[in-house]
Amino acid sequence: MTRTSSGFVALALAAFLLLGGGRALAATYYVSPTGNNGNNGTLTHPWATPGYGSRQLHPGDTLIILGGKYILKVYDDDIIIPPSGAAGAWITIKGETGKRPVLAGQDDLFAAIILSGLHYVRVENLEITHDASVSGTRLWFRGGIEITTTPASHLVLRDLYIHHIDEAALNIQDVDELQVLNCRFEYCGTGAIMGPDAGPGGGVRHLLVQGCRLSYSGHYYQGGPGPSYYDRPDGFGLEPAPGPIEIMDTVAEHNYGDGLDSKVANTYIHNCIVANNTCDGVKLWADNSKIENCLIYGMADGVSGSWPWAGIVIGTTQTNAHFEVVNVTLHDNPTREAYPIYVQYDNAVPITLLLRNTIIANGYGAAYFDPAVNLTAENNLFFRPLDEPQVEARGRTFTAAEIESGLLGPGNISRPPRFVRPAWGATGDYHLLAGSPGIDQGTATGAPKVDLEYRPRPLGQGFDMGAYEFPPQAGAAILLPLLLE
Repeated sequence: MTRTSSGFVALALAAFLLLGGGRALAATYYVSPTGNNGNNGTLTHPWATPGYGSRQLHPGDTLIILGGKYILKVYDDDIIIPPSGAAGAWITIKGETGKRPVLAGQDDLFAAIILSGLHYVRVENLEITHDASVSGTRLWFRGGIEITTTPASHLVLRDLYIHHIDEAALNIQDVDELQVLNCRFEYCGTGAIMGPDAGPGGGVRHLLVQGCRLSYSGHYYQGGPGPSYYDRPDGFGLEPAPGPIEIMDTVAEHNYGDGLDSKVANTYIHNCIVANNTCDGVKLWADNSKIENCLIYGMADGVSGSWPWAGIVIGTTQTNAHFEVVNVTLHDNPTREAYPIYVQYDNAVPITLLLRNTIIANGYGAAYFDPAVNLTAENNLFFRPLDEPQVEARGRTFTAAEIESGLLGPGNISRPPRFVRPAWGATGDYHLLAGSPGIDQGTATGAPKVDLEYRPRPLGQGFDMGAYEFPPQAGAAILLPLLLE
């Protein structure tokens, strides 16, 4: 055998092994509402059901689900359950470009897609919802995507629209390297992204949620307007895990529970808008977690009265856990009788908190930090309109005059922040007006290089307090991001 032919054989063997043995080339297959599962899956002879098509794939293959409506009702035949791909040969399942297919569930089906125990799989450009053409209990449809019970890794979910189902859009447990990109999860009974306690795989690690809308959780259930049976359906709610996780460019609004609730260590939430959720805005529970460049407002979603929830909640039993809140705008309403922020409430476990360049305004109660909190507060604006004190920290209270004197920390002030259009239960505009005391009064130390809208910091003579730099960008969108409709 010549050296050339020997090299060719070696390359062919490598390709053979990479693609799973016995298949020299990756293939593209098709599913169509007018197809037949007795076909060979080509474009001219497509399969009929996504569940069947998903089971015919091998590493490196792509399944394209052509536009149209697909009824899912039989467990588990109608559920998309592909095999795993490989590092160099991902399996891809996606909807037809420009004609996103609808997977419509009925008869209380468990889920549309199960990726538990799978690796190297992408799912893109699908709509998942209940089948509105039926009635009664046939309307019931439980879950969107399930990744639980068995550890999974290297998964990508992109451009998915999951709505009006009875449980979670995405339920995750033991998964490593998961990306959720440009997805819209709303009107899900028990939450948009949620998950149970960690299993034998150790919980969630290396999770990225980017460019998503996680909204109206609990506002639909079993064919009705909600609320669901679940007590507090969150936009995002995960149980303890090692992390890290990153949530960015994401909107969480009008959920019957919390906006973003993470018990995962190493949580980084930035460039997000968390608005008009019934319960807490952003909640952090574990070490090395940070909120940056975020807008949080509208807690209680326009309902007055006494409430136990806050715009930011930080609480942990981990001794000396560290948290940071940097360049955040937090706006409350004093008719909502609660704290705008509370940290380690009635919790004597010592932690550290860095609060910098942040606006906490218009709350009924003071900004509350338990004596167990080792608080570093620099260049923040605190404004409680109805009463003193403005802040409770270090086992004492601080009035506006004491804050302005530097007693709480350097650069802190206590004055009305002057927003363009504050709101409660509706969409607000929290850019700063000309003359706002927060303009140019932040510190450059540790500040992000951009604001919530990715404009450079600083735009003026100094860094501004809050999520936005002044002046507002002409025509800037109030809610981020632009998502696939």
